[in-house]
Amino acid sequence: MKKSVSLLLAGAMCAGLLAGCSSSSTSGGTSAVASGSTAPSSVVSGEAGSKSIEKLSIAFVPSREPEEIITATEPLKEMLTAELAGLGYDVGEVEITVGTSYEAVGEALSAGTADVGLIPGGTYVLYDDGCDVLLTATRDGLSIDSDSAKDWNDNAPTEATTNQVTSYRALMIAGPSEKGQALAAKVNAGEDLTWEDVSGVNWSVMGSSSPAGYIYPSLWLQEQFDKNITELPHAVQSDSYGSAFARLASGQIDVLCTYADARRDYADKWTSEYAMTNSIWEDTAVIGVTPAIYNDTISVSKSSPIMDDDFKAALSQAFINIGNTEEGKAVISIYSHQGYQPAQASDYDSERAAQKMIQELNSAA
Repeated sequence: MKKSVSLLLAGAMCAGLLAGCSSSSTSGGTSAVASGSTAPSSVVSGEAGSKSIEKLSIAFVPSREPEEIITATEPLKEMLTAELAGLGYDVGEVEITVGTSYEAVGEALSAGTADVGLIPGGTYVLYDDGCDVLLTATRDGLSIDSDSAKDWNDNAPTEATTNQVTSYRALMIAGPSEKGQALAAKVNAGEDLTWEDVSGVNWSVMGSSSPAGYIYPSLWLQEQFDKNITELPHAVQSDSYGSAFARLASGQIDVLCTYADARRDYADKWTSEYAMTNSIWEDTAVIGVTPAIYNDTISVSKSSPIMDDDFKAALSQAFINIGNTEEGKAVISIYSHQGYQPAQASDYDSERAAQKMIQELNSAA
């Protein structure tokens, strides 16, 4: 089984890397219009040949605290309005919301209650019957990119590089609790962890469509121990990475699953909001590393009445233009995005392979 997991992931990732990249969640309800069909148009002609759109609804997944996302992305409304105006679209209102879960945003896109979703690849793949991927995010590379957990600890802290990348890793991070530190000590001594080691501690995971918070950690557990993530006896689901790190700091959990640069994002809160004496780099350690995961997506609803081919092309260009400005980069940095590039559905075939394996493992459990 371990070998089959490795081969499947390697083959899938190679296929995706050759193709390129792309990548994620609110609430919803009605059925989606099939891909390629024409939805009732809410785009009407305006003055001087421009087209008018009454409202553009954008949903973000809750990978950070919702209020933090809402505040940070407020300037995006004006930026998008201005960019789309230059591309021939007069948008009356840009609405930004944060979903209650990753799955909720996927459902909103499927239902057409959200027009645009900034969602992980895992969420896109789960809901690709109801949404199309337009763009994949690029982000700063990291100073560490190793399969070895010990390498991440020996070379900490992790720093950003100027290299732009279209994938990232998930890490299993042990906290300052006694059990967390025991796992870290074993890894740093070059010893292999056992199933008894990892099953005897408290874990935090994200929703089942989160690549870094659930899917790829599941594959890591299968690769290392022939076990499914649902077999962890002491795992709780967190509603955001912020709440997961708060639990890690307080000792409520011993290990969390997260994206590779998350500790950089929460370094300040670790000592301020979470009131820890030591830095996050002193108090935490990596105990597991996953293969590369494709970056987040900007995806659009198939059932949204405004999403015809012309508007999708304009929306894609608008986001690319925003990502090419310093002001735009400051806004999208809330998701560690640095810019965007065109994507296609096949870029996420590796994610589909991972999702399929998770489903098979869950059904067999």
